[in-house]
Amino acid sequence: MAFVTANWNPLGEAFYRKVELFDMSWTLKEGLRECLIAAAPYGGPIALLKGFQRRSPSTRPQLEIYSSSGVPMASFPWKSGLVKQLGWTVSDDLLCVQEDGTVLVYDLLGGFKRHFSMGNEVSQSQVMETKIFHSPYGTGVAILTGALRFTLATNIDDIKLRRLPEVPGLDGAPTCWAVLSQDRQSKVLVANGSHLFILDNTSCTPVTPPGLSPQASSVLHMCVSFSYKYLALLTDSGHVWMGTSNLKEKVSEVDTSIRTPPKQMAWCRRPKSQQSSVVIMWDRLLLVVGECKETIQYLLDSDSVLVPEMDGVRIINETHHELLQEVPVACEEIFKIASMAPGALLLEAHKEYEKESQKADEYLREIKEQNLLAEAVKQCVEAAGHEYEPETQKTLLRAASFGKCFLSNFPPELFVSMCRDLRVLNAVRDYTVGMPLTHTQFKQMTIQVLIDRLVHRKLYPLAIEVCRYLKTPEYQGVSRVLKHWACYKVQQREESDEVIARTVNMRLADASGISYSEIATKAYESGRTELAIKLLEYEPRSGEQVPLLLKMKKSPLALSKAIESGDTDLVYTVVMYLKNELNRGDFFMMLRNQPVALSLYRQFCKHQELDTLKDLFNQDDDHQELGNYYVKASYKEPRLEARVSLLQSAVDEFYKAKNEFAAKATEEEMRLLRFQRKLEEEKSEPLVGFSLHDTITALLSVGLHKHAEQLYKDFRVSDKRFWWLKLKALAEKGDWEELEKFAKSKKSPIGYLPFVEVCIKHHNKHEASKYVSRVTPEQKVKAHLAVGDLQSATEAAIERRNESEIITVLSRCSATTDVILVERLNRAKATAAKK
Repeated sequence: MAFVTANWNPLGEAFYRKVELFDMSWTLKEGLRECLIAAAPYGGPIALLKGFQRRSPSTRPQLEIYSSSGVPMASFPWKSGLVKQLGWTVSDDLLCVQEDGTVLVYDLLGGFKRHFSMGNEVSQSQVMETKIFHSPYGTGVAILTGALRFTLATNIDDIKLRRLPEVPGLDGAPTCWAVLSQDRQSKVLVANGSHLFILDNTSCTPVTPPGLSPQASSVLHMCVSFSYKYLALLTDSGHVWMGTSNLKEKVSEVDTSIRTPPKQMAWCRRPKSQQSSVVIMWDRLLLVVGECKETIQYLLDSDSVLVPEMDGVRIINETHHELLQEVPVACEEIFKIASMAPGALLLEAHKEYEKESQKADEYLREIKEQNLLAEAVKQCVEAAGHEYEPETQKTLLRAASFGKCFLSNFPPELFVSMCRDLRVLNAVRDYTVGMPLTHTQFKQMTIQVLIDRLVHRKLYPLAIEVCRYLKTPEYQGVSRVLKHWACYKVQQREESDEVIARTVNMRLADASGISYSEIATKAYESGRTELAIKLLEYEPRSGEQVPLLLKMKKSPLALSKAIESGDTDLVYTVVMYLKNELNRGDFFMMLRNQPVALSLYRQFCKHQELDTLKDLFNQDDDHQELGNYYVKASYKEPRLEARVSLLQSAVDEFYKAKNEFAAKATEEEMRLLRFQRKLEEEKSEPLVGFSLHDTITALLSVGLHKHAEQLYKDFRVSDKRFWWLKLKALAEKGDWEELEKFAKSKKSPIGYLPFVEVCIKHHNKHEASKYVSRVTPEQKVKAHLAVGDLQSATEAAIERRNESEIITVLSRCSATTDVILVERLNRAKATAAKK
């Protein structure tokens, strides 16, 4: 396969090759000379601004976006200000930096996204030069103003402008400058004649590259590597100095013998490579400079642009798109002339096997004798990943598969993974897609980013096929792609709402983890409210439906959905929103049509807004609840007059509600309040607010028996209740004499056992014994036991011949001290049991 090495060129210990990626599909009448051009890394899109210096409204510049194969993606006339620089972000958004410091952001299909300013100083002094760079924080913009000052923003998604210090002795535009990334900080390296300065946030530090040729009097051009680790300087003596970006270590210096300033410079360094090289482009010459004195020269037929990549440099001109890179080690070892590497021998063995030649066995034996067959298979697999032509890939993978047949324990994952990767890469390298990714770039980018890029290009079928082929988890793959497709679909105007809603549901029916509310939101933002409502019908989670319905001013529907969900918090959310959005009358009217919401709102008002609760009851003519409201409100009033007034309102409402019991009870409460106030004024006893029960108790405890009896009669308190109250009050007061008089005043409606128990409770057995004789026979045993008279309790229990009472007395007797009583009780118990 000698043709594989036909485009290889040696440079030092390495080889370089130029691989044709695409024949460009575009037609550029004026070529690239009169264009501002920017190409995104990782095989991204290309932006052209034709006639960018035109200022006449009749002949506006034209902004065009193409894929890497030259397929048009977007085109529109530029109607804004003079553009100084184009560039791409890490997420494939196009940045257009204008002369006034305004940066406009477009997506890769030409849709305007947003704009931002680089500050007043830039706006006033105008933009002289701009560089768009990628930092650890995202995409950044660096600007040199007309005042010869640098302004920097390291992340356009979180704009924080930094004005860098002034460069000493800078009277005009610097000969060249570049943005460096050191210690996670972006700095600017400026060349002013023979002097170099590094600008950071606070200082301007002069630097001297170690080993720079003394013949150089100024730096004409500089470039930073893709990884920001290395720096190259081209001096006016024609020397190219290469070293680390911190300017502490020199890698090499080569004399190009060309002293004119180049159009572009770019690093061409493969990851983990030991070879450093820089590509320099003049009008019709491309020069590859490495660590040795030799160089590689390529003649250019037309104006070209260099696009730095992590593993090479892409070269774009009017007709072709090529990749210049160092030949990967695996490819070099296999295809290099007279190579005896294991991979080269395995490839030859497979070729001989296909010819049915016995030499295949000789080659295999030679590899096996060195125990390098596994290494040979790995080399072939790795080399296949670095090759761009599918036929070469297949040849190498067949050789690897052939070698695997003779290995018993070779893990299949490497081979299978490479086959999958190459199938995906070949699909996206097709000119209709136009993403010339290398395998190294693909692994650095990750499959998730690749899917995102396909989605942004609206290549939904391909994105879905890639997800399914690579078995990406559904929520990261197919479902995510379908969601993006649905969001795009609902913005199309060609079909009716009904058709789009049905199509979206049909396609998304089997997909998991997709929120219809997000798709409906996109439809609403596109001005298709009815379509958004139809899509929300497919959303199973009410919590996702309701916020968007409220946003769309579909309040009744939002309230209905919230109620259907059974989620009270969600209902409260809608109700509170409606309360703030609607006038009071419309709000109450809407709640009346939704009993559940009305009930919940009443609950809320009971704890938070009592006045609103009153308005609700008034509107509904709910006199019973209004009466209850006035009663509750009365207890919060400290003044008696206000309390009585509210109670009177409650009485009126209860009568309107035909609830005479509540009305009468409320009237009695008012009468009690007046009585308490009168008594409070006469006797200086704080009684207002007490219940009838507590009022009587308080009066009895202070000896106001007549007033207590007056309340007893006026409020028709039952005899039993009054006797209980007076009994407890006198006992607590310790007025035993009054208690005895009270007991003798008339027959007790509660009996006399309570007198015994209350006296015992207050530790007065003597007083308790006075009432034992008056206790009814049924309660005699309890009374005697209460005062501790076991003898009398025994007599009473035997006399009544009640087995349970006998057992109760027995339980209180001691087997040692009450032997006689126990014997009597046991005989009585036996007699009672016989009966």
